[in-house]
Amino acid sequence: MTAVVGRVRAVRTAVGRISLTPVLVRVGVFLSALAGLLLAYPAEVAAGRALGPLVAVAVLPALAPRRLWPTFAALVTVGGWLLATDGYDRPIALWRLMAVAVALYLTHTLCALIAVLPYDAVVDPDVIVRWLTRAGAVVLATSVLGVLLLELDRVGPDGSGWQAVTIAGLLVAVGSTALLAWLLRRR
Repeated sequence: MTAVVGRVRAVRTAVGRISLTPVLVRVGVFLSALAGLLLAYPAEVAAGRALGPLVAVAVLPALAPRRLWPTFAALVTVGGWLLATDGYDRPIALWRLMAVAVALYLTHTLCALIAVLPYDAVVDPDVIVRWLTRAGAVVLATSVLGVLLLELDRVGPDGSGWQAVTIAGLLVAVGSTALLAWLLRRR
């Protein structure tokens, strides 16, 4: 019983000390996760009984970003995408694919930010702006590269350049890995 009373006091103290910036970042995690889920799932599923569980899945990474919940939310989002494209025969639209990818990345990067940000931190707004600017640059570069790789798919005599796209994607992955390894060694 003493442990329960201690936990209740700790929660009460934490709620009394929480600051606005960590709450706003957690709201951003929730909104980006929910947007990804709603974009991934077919409208027939998301508008029905599944809306409550989808909202619960979006809340979990905002509440516990250091646990497995961000990964769980990403897997549920990808599962919804697969359900929509395979189960409901929804055609793959580039804008929707990019929007789901952006929502997944924003959820991931905001979870990374909130995982290192104490709940009672007083944060300079420039920190959040720089973080979101870097995330925006990654999203923009990835979107441009994705569209270029999609156009590369049309290369070839019969319009199917899957082999060229696969090789280009592998080169981009190897190049990104090499760049990250070089940046890590530079420190």
